[in-house]
Amino acid sequence: MKRANQLQPLSRQHHLGLNLSRHAKECTDTVTEIAKHWHNLTAYIDDMQYHFQIEDHFQIEDHFQIEDHFQIEDHFQIEDHFQIEDHFQIEDNLIANALEPYRASQPEVASVLAALAGQHKRLQTLIDAGQKTASQSLTRVQVRELGTLLYDHIRFEERELYPIVEKYLTEDELDAVYQASPDSIKRSDENR
Repeated sequence: MKRANQLQPLSRQHHLGLNLSRHAKECTDTVTEIAKHWHNLTAYIDDMQYHFQIEDHFQIEDHFQIEDHFQIEDHFQIEDHFQIEDHFQIEDNLIANALEPYRASQPEVASVLAALAGQHKRLQTLIDAGQKTASQSLTRVQVRELGTLLYDHIRFEERELYPIVEKYLTEDELDAVYQASPDSIKRSDENR
């Protein structure tokens, strides 16, 4: 689907998340597979802190680049990649704040904002639960659930949130979203 130029970097960033989450939904029950998929999902979500900040408000912090590999030693350790709050802050502050004035008068905006908040809460709850679990105790069910939630969240943003953003945000607000997007996901030929 054609996306406003200012949202294209964020849509490109979603592509990796869809691939990672699709593969995680097929995770087998081996310790290695569980560790690999959990690491990949949580590293992606950690990287998305930047993206969530754009959607929530314009407070942008440094973002983490996803490594293309992971290492498992005798007993694998999954690093802490559970800082999803920042990504959610972009969505909840930049984009959601720009949509907030339309909440009372536009049911479609109210619905999208409620869904966005609910999905963020469910993702955070699952990640928190996984963080409290010893890394060797993570299960295929937890990985698949996180993969499914992330996949569904990205699809929601692309199919429902972004069309609403394109409809209600001004050109200046869309430009601000683009400016707040990380340079690593922008293309040099975009000339914005």
